[in-house]
Amino acid sequence: MKKILFIMTFASLLALGSCSEDSNLPKPLTIDNKLTEAEKAEGKFTAEIMWKMARIGAQTLSEDGSKLVYALTEYNLAENRGVTTLWLRDMASGEETCLTDYSSSNHSAQWIDAENIAFLSNRSGSSQVWAMNVNSKAVSQLTAFDKDVEGFGIAGDHAFYVQRVKVAPLKGSDKYEDMDKSKVRVYDDLMVRHWDYWDDGSYLHIFAADYTNGQIVNGKDIIGADKAYDAPLAPYFDTAEIRLSPDGQKLAYTCKPLTGTAYALSTDSDIFLYDFATEATRNLSKEAAAMGEDEFVGYDKYPVFSPDGTKIAFRSQRRPGNEADQQRLWVFDLNTNKCDYITRGQDYCVTEVAWDGNEAMYFILPWRGTHQVAHIDLRGNMKHITRGNYDFNTFTFANGKIVANMNTISKAVELYDVNPATGEFTQLTDVNREIYDNIKFGEVQERWIKTTDGKEMLTWVILPPDFDPAKKYPTLLYCQGGPQSTVSQFWSYRWNFQLMAAQGYVVVAPNRRGCPSFGQEWTDQISGDYSGQNIKDYLAAIDEVSKEPWVDVDHRGCVGASYGGYSTYYLAGVHEGRFKAFIAHCGIFNFESMYGHTEELFFVTNDYGGAYWETDNATAMRSYANSPHKKVANWDSPIMIITGEKDYRIPYSQSLEAFTAARVQGIDARLVSFENEAHQVFQPQNSVVWNREFFSWLDKYLKVEE
Repeated sequence: MKKILFIMTFASLLALGSCSEDSNLPKPLTIDNKLTEAEKAEGKFTAEIMWKMARIGAQTLSEDGSKLVYALTEYNLAENRGVTTLWLRDMASGEETCLTDYSSSNHSAQWIDAENIAFLSNRSGSSQVWAMNVNSKAVSQLTAFDKDVEGFGIAGDHAFYVQRVKVAPLKGSDKYEDMDKSKVRVYDDLMVRHWDYWDDGSYLHIFAADYTNGQIVNGKDIIGADKAYDAPLAPYFDTAEIRLSPDGQKLAYTCKPLTGTAYALSTDSDIFLYDFATEATRNLSKEAAAMGEDEFVGYDKYPVFSPDGTKIAFRSQRRPGNEADQQRLWVFDLNTNKCDYITRGQDYCVTEVAWDGNEAMYFILPWRGTHQVAHIDLRGNMKHITRGNYDFNTFTFANGKIVANMNTISKAVELYDVNPATGEFTQLTDVNREIYDNIKFGEVQERWIKTTDGKEMLTWVILPPDFDPAKKYPTLLYCQGGPQSTVSQFWSYRWNFQLMAAQGYVVVAPNRRGCPSFGQEWTDQISGDYSGQNIKDYLAAIDEVSKEPWVDVDHRGCVGASYGGYSTYYLAGVHEGRFKAFIAHCGIFNFESMYGHTEELFFVTNDYGGAYWETDNATAMRSYANSPHKKVANWDSPIMIITGEKDYRIPYSQSLEAFTAARVQGIDARLVSFENEAHQVFQPQNSVVWNREFFSWLDKYLKVEE
């Protein structure tokens, strides 16, 4: 499922900063991730080495572009936790300074003025807003609330912060005070759980506040104390959905003012505008809809003010319930109260927008299996700034300077100085140099493969290090999740292509139907056709690459997670002897039970075509007729099934159904169930166990004993 694959913004913070027994203050974490001499000598990429890698987080330039602050997360595998520090880089000299120590996690930095930043830190024992002079490193605490601050922003003499608010009495102990030891939940409507948590009646709300005398005070809940809405939206809770105007007088934010069944079935979020002076709130999406050009009934998200504060750019999707719809760029002019569709007539998506003056913007452009920096003016004239086989993910722009984070299949995120005029870029950070100097990585090939309906499909082929074309190699077909997620030049700490290649496997990773960045028609085709053309695309890719003499056609495997897990289950029933082993992580196995077990019903309603009881709905009935569990009698190869017990997107029960079906039929199968993980595996030691199980299973069935 689309949202399932790439939830990374705060994932690295999940394991950060445990507390000592006799204090609320975090215990300092020792970080020593140098390679051992044995690791250097072998030169082989392993899961253990992957967890020695430092991970660059969010970056922000000062207003004049002279200074850069970025976050860096490092892990201690033995202690099963990590810590995030803040670093300062002088853009002229290149000198870097660590602003924080390893006794607390610090993140979400923003510039207050030329010398001071504000950031979130748990150094007081809870998550609060702090300020620091980047020259002296002197700190002050801006909030000291009795609850964690989940996000914040400061501009002028105003601020906002995000906190969790108790809204509804959904627990037995809430409803019946004399039953305070009861463990009961009571629901009258849907969305009883989301992602990895049960609804306990509390939601994230935005508080508009004053910023005065170095303190954030006088917070007002602008969502409404009785409103069962999350702002920012669940399950990502991305504070980039909230923006203050440059002068601090207005606050734009995203909210989905729906509850229960309506929430579960729709993606209709809106852009709201709060005025600090009048305390009035406008729904800009509904105002724009009243103009008649668009209904604005899908996701409207990520408002961004122009430098003069007169315009708000935002991303909008046309179709409610389709989270993979085209992300269109709109601009609402607050002076004229007109809303303009900037990317009208274009067949690409817009992400990560930053204004270039008041008449143009930079953005990240998903493009043919990569992510590039692009530029567009208010007339819709777009141009590529960068081109190549790499992914630019996020960037910061100030005073004509762009600093972006970028990665490839062969290199984790580093920061780069991007020339806005030429697209040329220069690497700024080098946080994992020791690993790249000592560990071997395989070649990544770009191939365009003819599909069964005559189209061209981008497929990445990753070869093992020290590849010898005279040898034969076991080969893996990688099935992407989403299903609407691009197989781009991504670097993953969960499904890492170079890690697979380092264990001696050729990896075949196709951008089958449904993968974005190849036009909306290519993305849309998969909805209502899970068992159709995209499955043919997978088989076309593995069949074409298998023509190479170095592919061991007798030892091929198929692996994938989420929708990729569904693909694995389905292919296990129709593969006609191609694959000798399968691995499915948190995959959809039974469409009928999945419909009732998942939470965001808009997804399955859109992608299946409807509910299983809609017997007069041809698209839906075709989907349910081709559920993987109806092909299970054809399973004939060993399969490992992985699940997270806190996964409520594709609940662990789907994995249990599949494991039961395999074992009852006498198929060699293994179930790996993570007690404290959801749809993805984030904890360091869990990740290493995941990889050890993953490769032990593949090695058992796909490697020839020499």
